[in-house]
Amino acid sequence: MTATDPVAVVGAGPAGLTAALALRALDIPTVVYEAEPADRVRSGSRALFVHGESLALLDRLRPGLRREFAERGLVWTRQQTFYRCRQVHSRTYPPGPPDRPPPFVSLRQTETERLLLAACHDVGVRFEWDTRIGGVDVGTTGVVLSTVDGRDLPAGHVVAADGARSRLRAALGIGSPGHRSDSYHVVVDVEEDPADPRPPARVFHYEHPGLGGRNVLVVPFASGFQVDLQCRATDADDEFATLDAVRRWLPRVVPAAYAERIRWASKYHFTHRVADTFTDPRRRVLLVGEAAHLFPPFGARGMNSGIADADSAATAIAVARLATSGARARAAVDEFAERRRAAALANSAAAAAALAHMRPRGRVRVAARRVSGLLAPWVPSLGAWLDRAPYGPGRAVAPATGRY
Repeated sequence: MTATDPVAVVGAGPAGLTAALALRALDIPTVVYEAEPADRVRSGSRALFVHGESLALLDRLRPGLRREFAERGLVWTRQQTFYRCRQVHSRTYPPGPPDRPPPFVSLRQTETERLLLAACHDVGVRFEWDTRIGGVDVGTTGVVLSTVDGRDLPAGHVVAADGARSRLRAALGIGSPGHRSDSYHVVVDVEEDPADPRPPARVFHYEHPGLGGRNVLVVPFASGFQVDLQCRATDADDEFATLDAVRRWLPRVVPAAYAERIRWASKYHFTHRVADTFTDPRRRVLLVGEAAHLFPPFGARGMNSGIADADSAATAIAVARLATSGARARAAVDEFAERRRAAALANSAAAAAALAHMRPRGRVRVAARRVSGLLAPWVPSLGAWLDRAPYGPGRAVAPATGRY
């Protein structure tokens, strides 16, 4: 390996694009291989919430990027929580000074990717679209990626950001144990009515009576909002998950006119998975984002921790490339893998705690939530707990420190 050998990033989602941006900030030649074409169309809002820590990290990698996110995104100023349609908690955030960075930004993942892609082009990241990686051969001095159409692509190190079904993780034989929930959620993107926009508020309903006691979350983003309905394992798709079904139940949550402004609807199951290790035995391939971990979206942990993974991976690769011995190079990657896996395990545990709150099992948990909902109007701390609990303890992880 020489100082001019490129680092390959596999996958052009938020984690892969952040990794490429971080590598170029360290003056490392970088090429991104993406299986989809350059003009790909990504459906749905997907991940919406970009933490303030992530914005600060991205702005460090590319000054001005936080301002671009703020200009295109939304900072909602109110959050409300209801129990059986009775408000149990409300909090209003005064708008911050215009010269102060936003505490977070809410915008569609497709827009996040567009901003990151433009930043990568600005700093000279090379992209190879329509390039599907099929295998990997890891040597002591570098890596050779093989494409499904028979090409060999050499690299000094590889950042595997190729998603939940990571071919690289599978090719390396790295396990990713975990489980998927039996019950499912329906997520719906709704376009805002510019003539009569809704107040920018995040609204959470416990046991909505109009939806048979199911929970529902409404999160605004720039130009629209997302509705997430918690269904039961026994719920039929034609009752909740099809587009016609969504048009029937959505007016019980928001004004009826929005049933004609649906832009996307999808069904998903919550998944908990953390890879057994975030690197290969020779410390040449580093797993980030959904290639390394999957958790339910409580607390916006997935994309934000993937962004932190990517920055930490770039730092580890930079240290490894400058190391004066193979042992020191491997130690730098080991430190990345251990810290980011510890962070992923902590995020997974926090998401599990939130899931246990949202889907309580056992009489004690059920009774605690019900009593809190009934007493919250007189005991505000119970309302605050109901507001916080669906997101689990803690937050997504800070960049390279391993803190979360």
